[in-house]
Amino acid sequence: MSSQTGLPAPPPTKSPDPGRATGLDRVLSFIERAGNALPNPVALFSVLFLLLACVSTALDLGGVSVRVPGGGDTEHITGLLTGDGVKWLVENLVVNFATFPPIGAVVVLIMVVGLCEKTGLLETLMRGTLARVPRALLPYAVALIASQAHMMSDVAAIVLPPLAALVFKSAGRHPAAGLIGGFACVTAGYAAGFTIGSLDALYVGITQQAASVLPAADGLDIHLLINYFFTAASSLVLAAVGGFLISRVLEPRLGVYEAAGEEPEDHDLTLTPVQRRALLRTALVVLVYLAGVLALWLPEGAPLRGEGGALVPSPLLSGIVPVLFGAFLLAGLTYGFSVKQLTSAEDVTTAVTESVKTMSGYLVMMFVAAQVIALFTWSNVGVLLAVKSAALFDSLGVTGFWAILVFVLLVSCLNLFILSGSALWSLVGPVFVPAFMLMGTSPALTQAAFRIGDSATGVITPMNPYVFLILAMLRQYEPDARLGTLISRLAIFVVPFMTVWLAILGIFYGFDLPLGPGAHIGLK
Repeated sequence: MSSQTGLPAPPPTKSPDPGRATGLDRVLSFIERAGNALPNPVALFSVLFLLLACVSTALDLGGVSVRVPGGGDTEHITGLLTGDGVKWLVENLVVNFATFPPIGAVVVLIMVVGLCEKTGLLETLMRGTLARVPRALLPYAVALIASQAHMMSDVAAIVLPPLAALVFKSAGRHPAAGLIGGFACVTAGYAAGFTIGSLDALYVGITQQAASVLPAADGLDIHLLINYFFTAASSLVLAAVGGFLISRVLEPRLGVYEAAGEEPEDHDLTLTPVQRRALLRTALVVLVYLAGVLALWLPEGAPLRGEGGALVPSPLLSGIVPVLFGAFLLAGLTYGFSVKQLTSAEDVTTAVTESVKTMSGYLVMMFVAAQVIALFTWSNVGVLLAVKSAALFDSLGVTGFWAILVFVLLVSCLNLFILSGSALWSLVGPVFVPAFMLMGTSPALTQAAFRIGDSATGVITPMNPYVFLILAMLRQYEPDARLGTLISRLAIFVVPFMTVWLAILGIFYGFDLPLGPGAHIGLK
């Protein structure tokens, strides 16, 4: 699961469960020990920066150079620990961070998405949807909402599972199925969805930076929606798969539900008249706003059309972050003032400020990551690694969709130990985005493949702090539940989600379907 902001403070990362260790327990313990042995992302990138400084200098002294296939020119590796390297770092340390593509977009969207979350709009939307769903369709509704939940960032893993448990219980179904199934679908399908949020801005910013090391990046339109068709289709299919797994696999394994002693009290999940009117008013405001945006894009000669009157690429797509900012801002303000959660400009400022405060850890990590990626680019080590990686794949005969499959499996394994999506994409993106470009694959396809690997296995790793939070919630319904028990139930979702998600990507690949507006499978 792609933790971006560090929200909220994670629970303890050790399970207090006693008893004899099973095979599953030993595997989980190994993953936990190996993951804990890794430094935190800031330290990890700091070590990588120092290593890269030494390696680039050694390659520079050795006279190593690299020629990009199709690029013509030969690029010399430049070392950081040289006169030119020190001069570059002094002149660009601040610039590297200030111009790092993910920073601005992520902070801008977090401000307004946080506003919507703190006014209660997002939770009310989930409650209003789930409370009206027929009993038989509840698992599918939970899975569908969960597959859109990355818009809420890490808050989704805290809000949706217990809410799903209460809805299941009120409908006469096993609450643990709602709790576990909701968490599994939030996590294993985290990067899917037809909603857009800060996660998309994070991914595409790093993708832009990684692709820019090659001449082939010139003219590529890498924007926030390059995976939109793929993620939207994936969320619908994964919702069906998740609902089936909750209803037909997970819930029957739980047996007959018997109330435990200290369960959460039942809550009335129906919306109040004030909340319903606020939601209606918010929907109308956002619809009018979106209609205005389309009016500036669709008609002939509209100002948001692209060069020559093109719909794609266009200023609307390249400027989709400000458009989304306006939509979330209007939604948060309208709902907040309607339900009296906001009563003044000071309340708005406080809500936005609290949202940005949660970004502190992310910003520190991005400062160091920005230096690493900038050094990859400036020193040409990134180009060298990309060329060598592409040559290795070619020599092994791993090309086309097979190469994508290997990449997804690699990311899935790394995701067991490095749960932060921003850290993981910052590590692998600068190598594999240009490497796959040299193999004729677009950055959009590499990013789509990363989404799969970055999501599917996050649900079964003890490095995910929210696993322990869900375990604590599960014990309210099953006091004797252990970590191994929870993981074994969550594991039901991993292989089906990854298999189905890869199949969807395979369909896009096989039929050469665009992954998003103007985002093709190959370099066109």
